[in-house]
Amino acid sequence: MNLNSCAGCHSQPAVGGSSPATNPQIAFAAQGADKAPPFISLAGPVREARFVFNRDGSPDGGVHALFTITGRDGASGCTLAQPDFATQLANQNVIFRIPTPTFGAGLIEQIPDSALLANLSNGASARQALGIRGRPNFNVAGRTITGQTNNNGNDGTIARFGWKAQNKSLLMFAGEAYNVEMGITNEVFETERDENRGCQFASTPNSITNADAASAVDALSSIEKFSHFMRFLAAPTPSTDTPGGAPSIANGKALFSSTGCALCHTPTLTTGTSAVSSLTGQAVNLYSDLLIHDMGNGLADGISQGEAGPREFRTAPLWGLGQRIFFLHDGRTSDLITAIKAHSGGGSEANTVIGNFLNLAESQKQDLLNFLRSL
Repeated sequence: MNLNSCAGCHSQPAVGGSSPATNPQIAFAAQGADKAPPFISLAGPVREARFVFNRDGSPDGGVHALFTITGRDGASGCTLAQPDFATQLANQNVIFRIPTPTFGAGLIEQIPDSALLANLSNGASARQALGIRGRPNFNVAGRTITGQTNNNGNDGTIARFGWKAQNKSLLMFAGEAYNVEMGITNEVFETERDENRGCQFASTPNSITNADAASAVDALSSIEKFSHFMRFLAAPTPSTDTPGGAPSIANGKALFSSTGCALCHTPTLTTGTSAVSSLTGQAVNLYSDLLIHDMGNGLADGISQGEAGPREFRTAPLWGLGQRIFFLHDGRTSDLITAIKAHSGGGSEANTVIGNFLNLAESQKQDLLNFLRSL
């Protein structure tokens, strides 16, 4: 596991957010027999680790848990080996991911596929002029409804959650995180990741629907409750005057569009019809097209998920950016200028746009930064 609490990873600026200023993984490591890997620090971001390749050279890409239950309360008799991170780091075979904020996630879930495709089509000529492409993600295996190779393999729809838009729904997102990040099996992921006989302390998945519960709420599994919680988290509220004042923010917003940033970071999309009235027909001011884009060699992580290749990432929603501490998929920087510059590099679709930003006057750059920090 990587931690024992969803809120441990998703806590900045509040429960449901991103990585906090003080990394709880350090204290968590001390509770068991494992040591904190060198890429985890008290003042650094919460991270998960993935290996790019297996020992035989075939693609890996999966999460390798930082910690085990060995030496922890209730795990008597269980001995599991912590991954050999030192060797993998020396082989440059480890990449990192930090927690994505989940505020407004229910609105994102309700954006129709047609809205995403229409947005892509409507801005096609402007994107093409700047070398921007973008496409939906999810892998298709075998026969599909649509025959499109970048949509969900079972129902032909577009996935949208995760750094590479690899998860279709909040329920799947919750189920995967419960298993991968905390080692807790559930009705979406029922099989233990390590089936060492000495470490099996439950004969059934750890969290499932309880049909004998006294109330409907008690009958729900943990991942259903988690998905409901994320679904109804409020979207971030931008500031109209902080930082820098209203004129600076307004100018920065205009520059965000004129430089081309808004061609990927779409300011607003709209939800469709939902079973929940508060999620129906709502403006979603997420600043993302929810598509995957080739970000070039500088941000490449070597990992493929669905149809998203080693250099491709989902356009990260920017709402709430002003409250985040760490930026980019691996949390490599807390400096917004550094994060912006990292979007450029060999083969990146953003090269021309970043060039436009770098050509701005310093006062204009500051206005754009103030706008981003106001979100």
